[in-house]
Amino acid sequence: MKDQAGKLRDIVEKLNSKGGLNSPFDESDISKDFIDKAKKNARVITITSGKGGVGKTNITINLAIKLSQLGLSVIIIDADLGLSNVDVALGIIPKYNLSDVINYRKGIYDILEEGPNGIRFISGGSGLQDLIKITNEQLAHLLVELGKLDEEADIIFIDTGAGISDQVLSFIYAAKEVIVVTTSEPTSITDAYALIKIISQKDKTKDLKLLLNRAENSREAANILDNLCDVCSRFLGLSVKKLGYVSNDANIPKAVKMQQPFVITFEGSEASIDISLIAEALIDIKTNKHDKGYGIRLFVNKLKWFFS
Repeated sequence: MKDQAGKLRDIVEKLNSKGGLNSPFDESDISKDFIDKAKKNARVITITSGKGGVGKTNITINLAIKLSQLGLSVIIIDADLGLSNVDVALGIIPKYNLSDVINYRKGIYDILEEGPNGIRFISGGSGLQDLIKITNEQLAHLLVELGKLDEEADIIFIDTGAGISDQVLSFIYAAKEVIVVTTSEPTSITDAYALIKIISQKDKTKDLKLLLNRAENSREAANILDNLCDVCSRFLGLSVKKLGYVSNDANIPKAVKMQQPFVITFEGSEASIDISLIAEALIDIKTNKHDKGYGIRLFVNKLKWFFS
């Protein structure tokens, strides 16, 4: 009887026979092997933005902590190819990164870093660049290792860099669910729309959610979210969900300087309350519903397509 790694190698070879890893991705080719046979599949959510400096990583960390406080196991994968931000924001220096797994130096549990309130994170590091030239054997190995995270996490956040580079778009296209973070600045709104437009040209079925950061008040937040979602619907034929907003709270920059999550350091702050509402909306706490994802293994396999 073949082990899991052997089965994954067979899948990779089967896909190669159809035209190579850079051929058009057909999820049906591997969904049965990666979804039905898995005991558990984490919900993989890519968090991104059209413009840099909108507070995306800070939102990711604090949202992860709030979800952890609601009883969910959350892992963050820092997928910024340029600068690693999650570790800096938390004041933690990781010993290893994804490259150590790809190159057989460490297992997935070895590179998981402990964060506050039970959240964990993985530094992508040079491992994300290694995905571009990964061999079939390394891919099978990586899928086996990352597949273990499906048993570890309820939600896996993929924190990307900003913009519309091919690398950032790869992480977006590979995910079934995407949160786009913007601010009320006109350039940020314009860039968010441009990003959503690019996504819509490739996949109109993507589960897109919009989050506004640094809102001056609830009225401004409602106007921006309503208008942007309406424009996406009218001109792109795309349904974008309004996830919520985070207030322009003076406690946030204070927490950033302290390298501490504001939901912990300033637990009763306006921004912390906002994040709580967003976390509850994300898991639909009123109906006790938590959507199940299709797992990190399928995400990585799709990611390889778009990197190639």
